[in-house]
Amino acid sequence: MPFPTRAANAASNRATRSRNAAPHRKNALQRTRSDSPYQQRTTQRDNPTQLLIKQAVDYLIQQLEAGKSETLTAYLSAMARFHSYSFGNILQIARQRPTATRVAGIRTWNEMGRFVKRGERGIQILAPMVGYRRNRKDTPTEPEPETKPQSVLIGFRAVYVFDVAQTEGADLPEFEHSISGEVGEHRDRLIDFLTQQNIALEFNEKIAPALGVSYGGKIALLPGQSKAEEFVSLVHETAHELLHKAERRTMTTQTVRETEAEAVAFIVGLAVGLEMGNASSDYIQMYAGNATLLAESLEVIQRTASTILRAIRPEEEPAAEQFAAAS
Repeated sequence: MPFPTRAANAASNRATRSRNAAPHRKNALQRTRSDSPYQQRTTQRDNPTQLLIKQAVDYLIQQLEAGKSETLTAYLSAMARFHSYSFGNILQIARQRPTATRVAGIRTWNEMGRFVKRGERGIQILAPMVGYRRNRKDTPTEPEPETKPQSVLIGFRAVYVFDVAQTEGADLPEFEHSISGEVGEHRDRLIDFLTQQNIALEFNEKIAPALGVSYGGKIALLPGQSKAEEFVSLVHETAHELLHKAERRTMTTQTVRETEAEAVAFIVGLAVGLEMGNASSDYIQMYAGNATLLAESLEVIQRTASTILRAIRPEEEPAAEQFAAAS
């Protein structure tokens, strides 16, 4: 069980899928490096963030194989705290400062009345460098109105940010977005999100002992759960609906799919203030030390959790994170 604070049989109970679902035809561990869409998308030479991701994932594997499962917890916790950051920068922050809760550059902290303490080392991440170019015609005829230059990514540069704990100065009221274990309006917003995605929701006692079941376009929850448990169960099944259909369903094992959904539930639950406990080193067992598959899985987990969090926390502006494009 990846997350020991949940009921011992929660993940396996949720594994009950529709009988009409397509059978698994391929084991994720049988895929080769070249088969992975994560590897095909870009190369380390094309995008330096891929090198950082590889280094971070290799480090995670080393830590888990050494029995240090808290490293995975730090990675998933960083995804909860910094869900508007790029995947590569999230891994960089978690690796360099696992306890970080809020980061910003020196100038931003100074504008907020806080200053970096003497002797503190910055957290290195990558920021995009953007240039501009004008559209040119091979055979110009008559003058056209001035057009706005087109922005293009020309590379990345290393920048340094600092965690709030590395600074001192003015207090930051309302810094924490914790809701003290209460789901508040997040449950209703998640249900609204499901409606927008044309995913039906029902409560059905017949799915017991499962806490939740997803059928592909429909989610059933067991009635009578606490609000926190119901919310996490709903996030878990929502993750299945967003992640595990068509090609990805046939290219992953049931164990991988269950753990990915549970990881998404962990991230979202932690982000809204629920007590989620620690992640387990069992996570790495699914990938047999395969860094490529682990990186791919972590990336889709982060992307799915971010999608759900944007839907249930609309008051948070992703644009406030100036380095989110560095991926």
